[in-house]
Amino acid sequence: MSAVIIDGKQIAADVRADVAQRTAHLKEKNITPCLSVILVGDDPASVSYVTGKQKALAEAGMADRSVHLPENTTESDLLKLISELNQDPSVHGILVQLPLPRHIDENKVLLAIDPVKDVDGFHPVNVGNMVIGRPSPLPCTPHGIIVLLQKMHIRTDGAHAVVIGRSNIVGKPVALLLTRRECNATVTICHTGTKNLAEITRQADILISAAGRPDTVTAAMVKPGAAVIDVGVTRIPDASKKSGFHLAGDVDFAGVKETASYITPVPGGVGPMTIAMLMVNTLEVAERTLGK
Repeated sequence: MSAVIIDGKQIAADVRADVAQRTAHLKEKNITPCLSVILVGDDPASVSYVTGKQKALAEAGMADRSVHLPENTTESDLLKLISELNQDPSVHGILVQLPLPRHIDENKVLLAIDPVKDVDGFHPVNVGNMVIGRPSPLPCTPHGIIVLLQKMHIRTDGAHAVVIGRSNIVGKPVALLLTRRECNATVTICHTGTKNLAEITRQADILISAAGRPDTVTAAMVKPGAAVIDVGVTRIPDASKKSGFHLAGDVDFAGVKETASYITPVPGGVGPMTIAMLMVNTLEVAERTLGK
């Protein structure tokens, strides 16, 4: 029996619809959630990501204060802009699109964002809050994965979750979120130094792959009935496509869907949830201002 294919597009659309409804409620109280996305340069992938975020903002009825800076923008000018946005009470969220040009220190820039407005959830203050369970913006992709599991009623309580990948963006935070009491899973993190990877993945009730390498997970590595979440996105050259490439995940989709109980496709699985959760984070920062 083939796995249930998790429709990330539909779940993300439901999340965004809820965000739009809550945004309308805030606007009745004269608060318009506002996000500033800062793009430096013209990297095609980054431009595409920013366009997607702007479309989601418009759909939700939020204010868009995005800024597109030239490639040769100095680090000091970028830091000055972030400082101004930090101090602007009408701006609730700030996101700097990565990667930045080489002459700009990414860490310095990310640390300059006010943790309250860090809707990416990457600031060390917010990472610390996530670890100890205090309210704060959660990293969008990991949080999106948790929401997918919840919406599909995939049991996490007492489940053994195996995460492949230890990045600060996906691997580590999703492992932390799974161990929180509301998920209550037992988590194993695997990485390039892991021996007998297949032996470990076959123990997983929930298998999350964020390795960024196609065919990392094959059918032989999956326990029958497991839920498989594929976070990997790799561009594969493909002359038959208008774009010149197609997207591939970490998981051998065709093989694994015959073994798993649930599986996310690439594209259309985890990806749409990332922008949806960014909208949630921006909204929640604005809602907290109402509380104040």
